[in-house]
Amino acid sequence: MRRALPKSRVSMLLTLLLLTGLSHLAWAHAILMESAPKLHSTVTGPDVPVRLRFNVRVDGSRSRLHLLAPDGSLHTLPLAKQSTPDVLQSQATGLKRGAYKLRWSVLASDGHMSRGEVPFTVK
Repeated sequence: MRRALPKSRVSMLLTLLLLTGLSHLAWAHAILMESAPKLHSTVTGPDVPVRLRFNVRVDGSRSRLHLLAPDGSLHTLPLAKQSTPDVLQSQATGLKRGAYKLRWSVLASDGHMSRGEVPFTVK
């Protein structure tokens, strides 16, 4: 004779299966944890150090940083050698006053590409 599982156990089991099945999605992309310059900050130019820290390791050789200038021009920022696997660093030089957007594109350790931007202002 079969015994049915109590409703509470069925609900708990379904919840566990759902969370287990979706857990890989939570780590599917690199998430920006810290940035310099900070999001919507005002910094002093003309030279601005750039540092981005992510929640997972990123492939520096396949990651890119671009700087969108106030005049609409897009500049590629060269990446420094990674000091730690979750950090990208560069240096933006010769910046004039105005609103900028630091655009990043990184390849996370799980093979997923992530993109984002950090708007900031140079005074």
